Amino acid sequence: MLQILGKSTSINVRKVLWLCQELELPYELQQWGSGQLLTEAPEFRALNPNGMVPVIRDGSFVLWESNAICRYLAAACSEANLLPADLQGRALVEQWMDWQATELNNSWRYAFMALVRCSPAHTDQDAVSTGVRNWNRHMTMLNDQLRTTGAFVTGARFTLADIVLGLATNRWFMTPMERPALPAVTDYYERLSQRPAFLVHGRNGVP
Repeated sequence: MLQILGKSTSINVRKVLWLCQELELPYELQQWGSGQLLTEAPEFRALNPNGMVPVIRDGSFVLWESNAICRYLAAACSEANLLPADLQGRALVEQWMDWQATELNNSWRYAFMALVRCSPAHTDQDAVSTGVRNWNRHMTMLNDQLRTTGAFVTGARFTLADIVLGLATNRWFMTPMERPALPAVTDYYERLSQRPAFLVHGRNGVP
């Protein structure tokens, strides 16, 4: 059986858990923390030298990085709706997944750590304000894309891009800050909320 190592409240672990429910894929979740604690756990670092969750074990195969794990599991289950088989369709899904992992994540990190995690290392109010502006700017880009597609991130079908960006959207709505009105994002959030797996692993009260 597939083993998932990670903290069930982690946004990156929740991507994998949500996907497994969409795929009706059985798994065993082993609760591990994240960050500094894992860098000091040699048995975990043997699996992921970064000391970050999630990690999966599929038999003897070990994989880390949440978006890579999602692509692997969708491909292993031959789920063409989630990860299209055609080259251009797949490229668009992966483009938005990569945008989430790099551009969008980097825009919210400082503000989220200050406003939600109350991190003592993130108390610069100018940096918080800049982070909020950048986060809202990136969510406006998502809003523009959703206005074009009218449904999900890459078109009419729900894909892996919606799993990673759906969780990011939940985090944006749950963070106590000023947000612009983004009707397409709001509609998207409600559309995702019609999926039982999103309510369990996404819109479940955890930012």
